[in-house]
Amino acid sequence: MIVCVCNNVSEKKIRHAVDAGMGSMRELRDNLGVAACCGKCHACAKNVLRECLDNNVPAARKHIQDQIHALIFQPMPHAA
Repeated sequence: MIVCVCNNVSEKKIRHAVDAGMGSMRELRDNLGVAACCGKCHACAKNVLRECLDNNVPAARKHIQDQIHALIFQPMPHAA
């Protein structure tokens, strides 16, 4: 489904952008042009963004847990 007619941005493109690390309307606007012209797509694009972010929460949480685990269990440097 086309979300932004002005810049020919589909729901699929937004989903790929979120998977690539974009997480805000500002990033979508700056990189894809979503809601940069007439603005009629803003609400729909924001809903797609929220849905994508909500679906990615478990992956993001695991990534954070992995980072914490790596910090906690780093070997201590030996004192000279």
